[in-house]
Amino acid sequence: MGLAQTHSRAIDGLSAPAVIVEAHLGRGLPAFALVGLPEAEVKEARDRVRAAILQSGFEFPQSRITVNLAPADLPKESGRFDLPIAVAILAASGQIPGKHLEQYEFAGELALGGALRPIRGALAMVLAARQGGRCFILPTHSAADAMRVDAANILAAESLLAVCAHLTGHTALHAPPPMPPAPAPHYPDLADVKGQHGPRRALEIAAAGQHSLLMTGPPGTGKSMLAQRLPALLPPMTEAEALETAAIQSLLGAQIESHWRQRPYRAPHHSASAVALVGGGSNPRPGEISLAHHGVLFLDELPEFDRRALEVLREPLESGRITISRAARQADFPARFMLVAAMNPCPCGYLGHPSGKCHCTPDQVSRYRARISGPLLDRIDLLVEVPALPEDDMMTPGAGEATAAVQGRVLAAYERQLARQGRPNSALSGREAEGLAEADAAALALLRQAIARLNLSARAYHRILKVARTIADLAASATVQSAHIAEAVHYRRGI
Repeated sequence: MGLAQTHSRAIDGLSAPAVIVEAHLGRGLPAFALVGLPEAEVKEARDRVRAAILQSGFEFPQSRITVNLAPADLPKESGRFDLPIAVAILAASGQIPGKHLEQYEFAGELALGGALRPIRGALAMVLAARQGGRCFILPTHSAADAMRVDAANILAAESLLAVCAHLTGHTALHAPPPMPPAPAPHYPDLADVKGQHGPRRALEIAAAGQHSLLMTGPPGTGKSMLAQRLPALLPPMTEAEALETAAIQSLLGAQIESHWRQRPYRAPHHSASAVALVGGGSNPRPGEISLAHHGVLFLDELPEFDRRALEVLREPLESGRITISRAARQADFPARFMLVAAMNPCPCGYLGHPSGKCHCTPDQVSRYRARISGPLLDRIDLLVEVPALPEDDMMTPGAGEATAAVQGRVLAAYERQLARQGRPNSALSGREAEGLAEADAAALALLRQAIARLNLSARAYHRILKVARTIADLAASATVQSAHIAEAVHYRRGI
């Protein structure tokens, strides 16, 4: 009897390992066996494939069908294997030629009528298949998203019948039309924020060196507004950054076109669990920290988050990656994000407010702040107070400095960092920070005093050096001076 094989890809973290789909038609009572560690969604392909083949005008073989998804130890999930399974069965039964199947890879979920539905992870699969040399046949909508990959060989199909017509040489499939130029990313303008000159300065430093930031202040002082405007200050995304970010978003089926080259901004609710933040599941999927890759993760009401959820951020803040381990597999996701957090100074939120509304006891304030662990605070570069806005600033017409002006200074400082070390200051190791700071004698003396008086850890010492280096870059200074150290220490005092 017949034997045929097609090629497809699974999703394992952000990688897309190759999968060979083998179909064998043997003697015996009609049956359809699907092997190769398929999840429930893949097992259900038997009914979708049977209906799609019949509705497309082909015969479903009345024999013993065995479909193997190799390698057998790799879990297979989602409906992306419907199309390669259907094509392999049709080739094994001789209804379509199988001699050219080696040239293609297939992925697509089948509707019962034979139409192809979009799939998750198309961009990640095409990125992995780019080195394989095969042409990838995808549903039309998924193919349009995957066209963002340079030099990708993609064909778009609307249905199983269209794929079979291409394989038999009747009607050729075509590549999706070239993607139109993406519109410029739209962000809120920093000019909307009145006053708050100190927090605006801290936001500029954070953007220039991609440092983590914690804002404290009473409700309604603009902490969330400032955080929402941070992505607009960051340098424009490179092509590689945009592709990596879009590939992560495609794993969840997100619309890539509407967010192309836009810095991610994720703001999970404080009820989010540790799994929601870092990712997980039996088939691990990315969490909020990976969805914020190359962008901003904003945690409002930081002490209200579950402490165990916050503690899982410690390792990704240092390494820029997260590895999710399960009993039988591991999944690795990138997670190089900027952490921006906001919190009230006390449980009622009005400690130090001019109105004098706060009646929290020192013990209540201490317990409230102790919800954030010392090791997590030690990994935050900048702490800035966002005070209540004076009446004059609140009532003054007009706006503050616009995003474009601030971004110009940020971009100039960022380009100095790229020319010097090829990455932002926040990504430097401790030894690199010491070597690149080039601090003068007065700056080193001031830093020595700060270490002694504030009992700074080695990590805090290196983070002060990185922030001071960023402040010097904003000032176009080749060396770190005492004024830069003093400002960096000022942002560190409350941590």
